[in-house]
Amino acid sequence: MTTTTRVMAGRYRVDDLIGRGGMAQVYRGYDLTLGREVAIKILDRELARDTAFRTRFRMEAQAASRMSHPSIVRVFDAGEDSTPEAGGSSAEPVPFIVMELVQGEQLKDVIARGPVPTADAVRYADGILEALEYSHRAGVVHRDIKPGNVKITPGGTVKVMDFGIARAVSDSSSTVAETTQIIGTAAYFSPEQAKGEQVDARTDLYSTGVVLYEMLAGRQPFRGESPVAVAYQHVSETPLPPSEVHDEAHSAAELERIRALEPIVLRAMAKDPFQRFPDAASFRTALDNAVTGAVPTKKQLSSLTSELYGPSPRHAQETARTLRQLSSDTTMTRTQSGPPVAWVWAGIALLVVLLASVLIWVLAIKPTTDVPGAGRTVPNVVGQSYDAAVAMLDKNDLRAIRIEQADATVEKGKVISTDPTAGSSMDKGQSVTVYVSSGAAEIAVPTLEGLSASAAKDALTKAGLQLGSVTQKNDPRTQHDTVLSASVPAGTKVAPGTVVDLVVASGVVTVNDLTGWTLDAATQALQELGLTANPVENPGCKATDPKKVAAMSVAPGDVPVQSTIDLSYCTGK
Repeated sequence: MTTTTRVMAGRYRVDDLIGRGGMAQVYRGYDLTLGREVAIKILDRELARDTAFRTRFRMEAQAASRMSHPSIVRVFDAGEDSTPEAGGSSAEPVPFIVMELVQGEQLKDVIARGPVPTADAVRYADGILEALEYSHRAGVVHRDIKPGNVKITPGGTVKVMDFGIARAVSDSSSTVAETTQIIGTAAYFSPEQAKGEQVDARTDLYSTGVVLYEMLAGRQPFRGESPVAVAYQHVSETPLPPSEVHDEAHSAAELERIRALEPIVLRAMAKDPFQRFPDAASFRTALDNAVTGAVPTKKQLSSLTSELYGPSPRHAQETARTLRQLSSDTTMTRTQSGPPVAWVWAGIALLVVLLASVLIWVLAIKPTTDVPGAGRTVPNVVGQSYDAAVAMLDKNDLRAIRIEQADATVEKGKVISTDPTAGSSMDKGQSVTVYVSSGAAEIAVPTLEGLSASAAKDALTKAGLQLGSVTQKNDPRTQHDTVLSASVPAGTKVAPGTVVDLVVASGVVTVNDLTGWTLDAATQALQELGLTANPVENPGCKATDPKKVAAMSVAPGDVPVQSTIDLSYCTGK
């Protein structure tokens, strides 16, 4: 039976399935144009039928593709591929995105093995926050931070994926139940997400707090029979401190370290966004301080919990509802007298004085109808093409001076900023410096051949590039772990964050069984492998003509390069 290889958009070959989620399937793929391995996420066909979702998805994927950071899985491309319906002749567009192929395991698989050691939990949370710090500065809110969207590479690096997709999904979904069907789980929802309110970067910080809680406690803070039940708990319930969940499973020292992190977790999970950390950088700083700081007492922790959540959220809700009812009840009589009469007259007198002062100040200002003829205001041209910016400046009698500047987040040819900034006052005919994006700065790949694998990795990191896969290859002339070749030739100009794969020497060569070979043929075979043959006479067996190998000093298989191998041959009568 023959199988047809699927190629999307005439460029991306779809290989084996490597992952499956609630809204997409992920395949290992290959970019036929650039010759590199990629991951291809193909969205669910039900989502694809929504035209509004496809438009939103494409825009968010494009926004995510402009982000380049070591802690973020790169988005290389996004598009739609028309594939025929099963058993039909019609075709429908199916959205897909092409991403960086990351080796490693998902954080949810790490957590599934049990509570994560505090040192690792802090390191993973810091990696997530590092990615969020970058994305929030770029104006991108993830909206779906959860262990399933975080990968841990074999080297321990944190990679966050699926930026922008959650927004495309949530903007196309009308209810919490519908959205959670697509995104996967409400266990990491912020209270504002659960209530359907507008969200910002602090939503991602809440979800990161939930992930950190789960790593420390070994389970999620809220669990229920349905996504709606879990979402309700995020809005109204107080989480149990992580140290009190399965505390018998932790050592005393580990419990102390968890308690040191609990104030951080509780603040990140505050119901009110204004009580959380203001940004990811503050969250990271708090984590760093907590690692070496003192453990809070139970009294301090109880005070913090009460401050962030109230002694009982449900009771607080009922109290607020009762107060609203009382304030609108006009039938009730006052049980306390009003404010003293003296205070009332003092307030009236103060108000009169203030009004009189304002009136005198207004009358003292002499109105003028003179407008400076040479005054000009710098228009806002950020995000526009340079030509459009020049036209707007000309319209305001200002001149433009173009300066190109590398910027991976702004499209090539678009304005990054101006000096002076928009709204500044200038004289007619003055010059405004316009900074125009030249696209992502290109980096020359350093020479890697001949370096050790660790030295090559350091060289790539220093150049702003990333190490990809490392493949071992037998080479008789090269010592172990020495780079033989790279997937991108030295000197090639590439974008920052480009992944470079390496082929390194295994340090061994494979030797066949030479027993029964003539001594000359065996010696030549070893020399071709860069090995040295050492003939050894054996008078204990009958000599042959020509001389033949009776035994070898090593077993057939892999041996270190440039080794010496004894070849025993018979010399007896």
